Amino acid sequence: MSHISQIDYETASPEIRAEHDEEVRLRGRMTNMKRTLLHSPVAHRIYAEWFALREELRPAIDDRAIWLLCLAISTESRSIIPVGFFRRALISAGFKPETIEPNDDEALLMAFGKAIVADSNAVPAAIWERLKARYDEATLVNLVAFAGIMIATAVFNNAVGVEADEELQPYLEGLSFPSIER
Repeated sequence: MSHISQIDYETASPEIRAEHDEEVRLRGRMTNMKRTLLHSPVAHRIYAEWFALREELRPAIDDRAIWLLCLAISTESRSIIPVGFFRRALISAGFKPETIEPNDDEALLMAFGKAIVADSNAVPAAIWERLKARYDEATLVNLVAFAGIMIATAVFNNAVGVEADEELQPYLEGLSFPSIER
């Protein structure tokens, strides 16, 4: 059960409704996490910068690689909502998350995602060497910032106990996460 409620659009302030409407206009949907974040339009906008960073990374990193990076971060963070979200993205694109064989770039990004969640002070030098050989410094800054927002998303969902969206349920069936007392 979530520790923080989702906003009620009908009783929300004009500022919150405007932020809600803009999110729906931009992305076509409103998730449980976003409905919770909207208690603070500023917090919502900060987390929504994930999309801006995704666009910055698009020339260097394709969707499948981003989805695998985000799935690795979400799984390592034990965060069910983003796990469902990125499993849905992969499955909708025709991939089976359990049987994907990542290419070298995808495997590198997944290793980086897992390493940064495990201990951001100790991302292995070998991963950094490979990242620096593959991406320019602007891309690396965007990649670390993007991973940071992805980790923050996992932390928010986990700490608040945001309930998984109904539409994600089919993508979570059969997965097990260690039980977490709330």
